[in-house]
Amino acid sequence: MIIYILKRDAHQAETELKPLLFYLFTFSGGIFETVENEPVNIEELAFKFAVTNINRNRTLMPNTTLTYDIQRINLFDSFEASRRACDQLALGVAALFGPSHSSSVSAVQSICNALEVPHIQTRWKHPTVDNKDSFYINLYPDYAAISRAVLDLVLYYNWKIVTVVYEDSTGLIRLQELIKAPSRYNIKIKIRQLPSGNKDARPLLKEMKKGKEFYVIFDCSHETAAEILKQILSMGMMTEYYHYFFTTLDLFALDLEPYRYSGVNMTGFRLLSIDNVQVASVMEKWSMERLQAPPKPETGLLDGMMTTEAALMYDAVYMVAVASQRASQMTVSSLQCHRHKPWRFGPRFMNLIKEARWDGLTGRITFNKTDGLRKDFDLDIISLKEEGTEKAAGEVSNHLYKVWKKIGVWNSNSGLNMTDSNKDRSTNITDSLANRTLIVTTILEDPYVMYKKSDKPLYGNDRFEGYCLDLLKELSNILGFIYEVKLVSDGKYGAQNDKGEWNGMVKELIDHKADLAVAPLTITYVREKVIDFSKPFMTLGISILYRKPNGTNPGVFSFLNPLSPDIWMYVLLACLGVSCVLFVIARFTPYEWYNPHPCNPDSDVVENNFTLLNSFWFGVGALMQQGSELMPKALSTRIVGGIWWFFTLIIISSYTANLAAFLTVERMESPIDSADDLAKQTKIEYGAVRDGSTMTFFKKSKISTYEKMWAFMSSRQQTALVKNNDEGIQRVLTTDYALLMESTSIEYVTQRNCNLTQIGGLIDSKGYGVGTPIGSPYRDKITIAILQLQEEGKLHMMKEKWWRGNGCPEEDSKEASALGVENIGGIFIVLAAGLVLSVFVAIGEFIYKSRKNSDIEQVSKVLDLLFFHGMKTQLPECLSFNAIMEELGISLKHQKKLKKRSRTKGRSSFTSILTCHQRRTPRKETMA
Repeated sequence: MIIYILKRDAHQAETELKPLLFYLFTFSGGIFETVENEPVNIEELAFKFAVTNINRNRTLMPNTTLTYDIQRINLFDSFEASRRACDQLALGVAALFGPSHSSSVSAVQSICNALEVPHIQTRWKHPTVDNKDSFYINLYPDYAAISRAVLDLVLYYNWKIVTVVYEDSTGLIRLQELIKAPSRYNIKIKIRQLPSGNKDARPLLKEMKKGKEFYVIFDCSHETAAEILKQILSMGMMTEYYHYFFTTLDLFALDLEPYRYSGVNMTGFRLLSIDNVQVASVMEKWSMERLQAPPKPETGLLDGMMTTEAALMYDAVYMVAVASQRASQMTVSSLQCHRHKPWRFGPRFMNLIKEARWDGLTGRITFNKTDGLRKDFDLDIISLKEEGTEKAAGEVSNHLYKVWKKIGVWNSNSGLNMTDSNKDRSTNITDSLANRTLIVTTILEDPYVMYKKSDKPLYGNDRFEGYCLDLLKELSNILGFIYEVKLVSDGKYGAQNDKGEWNGMVKELIDHKADLAVAPLTITYVREKVIDFSKPFMTLGISILYRKPNGTNPGVFSFLNPLSPDIWMYVLLACLGVSCVLFVIARFTPYEWYNPHPCNPDSDVVENNFTLLNSFWFGVGALMQQGSELMPKALSTRIVGGIWWFFTLIIISSYTANLAAFLTVERMESPIDSADDLAKQTKIEYGAVRDGSTMTFFKKSKISTYEKMWAFMSSRQQTALVKNNDEGIQRVLTTDYALLMESTSIEYVTQRNCNLTQIGGLIDSKGYGVGTPIGSPYRDKITIAILQLQEEGKLHMMKEKWWRGNGCPEEDSKEASALGVENIGGIFIVLAAGLVLSVFVAIGEFIYKSRKNSDIEQVSKVLDLLFFHGMKTQLPECLSFNAIMEELGISLKHQKKLKKRSRTKGRSSFTSILTCHQRRTPRKETMA
């Protein structure tokens, strides 16, 4: 295409023609300059549109009129492009546009550099190794800048695994900053190429779906993007879990109405400044002209929508027109390619173009004077949305505001600036949840999810009832979604095997077979890495479920139980010891001896009450809190008595305090009281639910006790680990087995089975949460709804509803129970034994005393016979020996004869001695 710029001057009748050569072009590598079904290129139409607007706007170029002539070349024909360029240069040109294909561009660019004529490009160009094209201008953003923008967006979204799908080899060049990211950032990138020559990308999409590739970047033309989106929809990959990013700058111009309500995340760049009123006005004029034109082949674009290439061509024409207006006294001359004589005004005109500062349809336009590439430009970050509320001038702008939301801006100098707030995101999520059907995976577990008992056949969600079903109903009422409950196929919660593969509900969330997991699913670190959780709706911990030990009724001698056998032995020894000490001290202190006949102060007999038996009787009386008639008189003996009384006070008080509990309470003796007791023994087998969070806790724990317990469970996996809680509970009831499970489940089970009980406290602290696939947009709103239910007290009411059972009798009754024979029967046995013993002792005393009196009478008779029959020679010695023995006997009987200064005279016979002895030791008179 040739542009003639006609200048009119009042003082100069000369008319100068400045032709501009324009060659049709398309996107590099995909669209050709001329094709049979598209004789008119979009850039050519934009060129005509721009020239028409410039000529109509006399304020911009009042003394200049633009005319044009269109020249077309065949695709890939670089020789024809060079020949046409030389022909136009021979006519005299001020600037040259096009062509677009890389081979043709290089040929024309070399000619323009040699003859110093500006060469204008509006499409992406393959970068050159040596940047010597000083007469080259490109309005399309630099590939390196776009690559940095894509990387910044990936880092902002915190994508760890990204799939890059490119159309041709140039896509790898445009995304080289992202491809080099794994070496600098923790990002894994999978690179895939669209099938060449075949528009069917469904096999590739199937592989991506199977590989769970949810974050995908497409580098392709807008025509290819439109076709890819249709195939994505047919593959069932247009869901809220996928996030697609397209590098084409024409994503906003595509017809995306079929995908708006799918919930898919779709992001792209937009170069057009549609927020500007003037830009919106130009787009409206373009749309009206295009809608009046004959229909074109289907390209996926909205009818009448201005593309980025058209806008860039519009800005390029305006830029050259403004530079021509500023270039006074500039003339063109005929240039011959074979002479290599450059245009003398070329460098000046080139500088005017590079120094231009222009706010066009594509934003601020400035160039790098060295390489002629565009710099300091803005890319709008746009995201697909379901419904918009913004209003703009013009129908086209209104449609763009309705479909697309500007969530940020990327600047080639300052980088990424996201403007989308979390509040706006939450609002969009709420809208997307309304009337949306969600698949909910769960597991049968009383009382969370149970089959509803009914005489009639039930279908769908009506088959189930329980705490989780009530929770789902409340969440649905708040958020407005519809749900379909499905049981997990393998009946497991979700655990990771040695190969890193998951099972259970976690796997169904990872595979996006379910949208939510509403079940007693524990929030753990390893699960949080592969799925997302809401805030916990229930807090709990791990504890031990075991059979309730059989109670032992108090025995007949249970009155001895308040004190241990050792204490009883120590008390008895203490009593004996105190008695002996009291006896010895009372022997030595003079204040414990007294005159038994106070009326006879001259009596030579004194006595001591604290005999060995009396001392023991004093100790027993104090211990029994009954006292005795014996009272210590000396300070030393009183100290012994006071200390013994204090000792007995503490012992009796402690005994009395514990006696009631030991007589009235049925003692529960359990072989285990905590997890430590389990770890220290091997007789009682213990375990947990296989592939559950409890098993994972012990498997991952670094605490020595729990490591020891996991070693025990792992060594007996076939017997220690159970399939589900029901199987474990049955084993606890029938065998010597302890089940490690969540405290809430234990609370529910023990309310309904009085033979089971919880052993010890909580081993850990954790919570149940609603699981969602990672990156799910539903998590935040579900969390807010759960917090709302918690504040309203509905979570507590639901737990009370499903956990409250018939109840088991309290172990400790508040009212004291009546004592029976089995409680205090031993006391009667002791009483009877004491009575029987006293009878036998009395009999023994009677027999002993009778024999003793008989012996005394016989001795008295013998002595009388000896005395009266004249055995006088032996009496002194006999009497002396008997007197010593009698005195010793008196001392042993705690009676002592005081020495007098004068003794009674005239009674030296043995009879008088015997009489005196009998007086000092009173005895009953024996019968003659």
